Amino acid sequence: MARRSVLVTLALLMLSTLSVVLAERSAGCGKNPTITSQQYSITVNGKSRQYIMKLPDRYDKDRAYRLIFTWHQLGGSAQKIVNGEDINRGGALPYYGLNALANNSAIFVVPQGLNNGWGNQGGEDVTFFDQMVKTIEADLCVETKLRFSTGFSYGGAMSFALACARPKEIRAIAVLSGSQLSGCSGGNEPVAFYGQHGTADSVLNVSGGRALRDRFVKNNGCTAVSEPQPNGAQSVRTDYKNCKEGYPITWVIHRGDHNPSQTDNNSGTPFAPKNSWDFFTQFTA
Repeated sequence: MARRSVLVTLALLMLSTLSVVLAERSAGCGKNPTITSQQYSITVNGKSRQYIMKLPDRYDKDRAYRLIFTWHQLGGSAQKIVNGEDINRGGALPYYGLNALANNSAIFVVPQGLNNGWGNQGGEDVTFFDQMVKTIEADLCVETKLRFSTGFSYGGAMSFALACARPKEIRAIAVLSGSQLSGCSGGNEPVAFYGQHGTADSVLNVSGGRALRDRFVKNNGCTAVSEPQPNGAQSVRTDYKNCKEGYPITWVIHRGDHNPSQTDNNSGTPFAPKNSWDFFTQFTA
């Protein structure tokens, strides 16, 4: 009888653990999806908003995927993020280079900004994010603890705004040459933060990028350090120490201008994609 009691207890504990794990998966897990890789429209605060979806090849309804939001720069568009632009003329690789590294392990969301920007008036772009998450996760299988956001310039500002306003909904952000342009409602809780900026940025001064970083240095409980300078044409990376567990901060400084596709000396490959992808994928459910 005692042995049976122990077995029942163990079984209940296993079921309890399983329910916790499954609770992190979205409601769309196990469903035959209606969402495919194409553009969609939803109404947010009475305005029609658009976003483009990119699902993994051979999407598996029973596999929980990362969900990555990629926000375009001012004057850019969702379609330009999907297509990519000339990296030798200040453009970004498709999906900021992340889809090429994802090996079908992530679902990508590419939102379109009002007037090709992210003014976030009255928090409307954060509400747009909320509605996309609700719609997507009701239909697709997402690991809800692995939502990420990245963007360049205004897109970086929007990622920062989400980290401020939705810290429980975003696991980590990657801000490429950003500044506080889309607001920061809240902004007092920790979020894992990757940032990079050029000291010669002629559009958004590097001081703006440093201010975004420093907010999360404080929120994440990291030890502030004296920032190193770029090593000639080489970027310099700083991994902050003593951050709260699960909330790291990585900062990359370089000598370039306002550019999402900055490269190091003797390299034709932008460093932002791998840096961002490595930062995101250190997290597991």
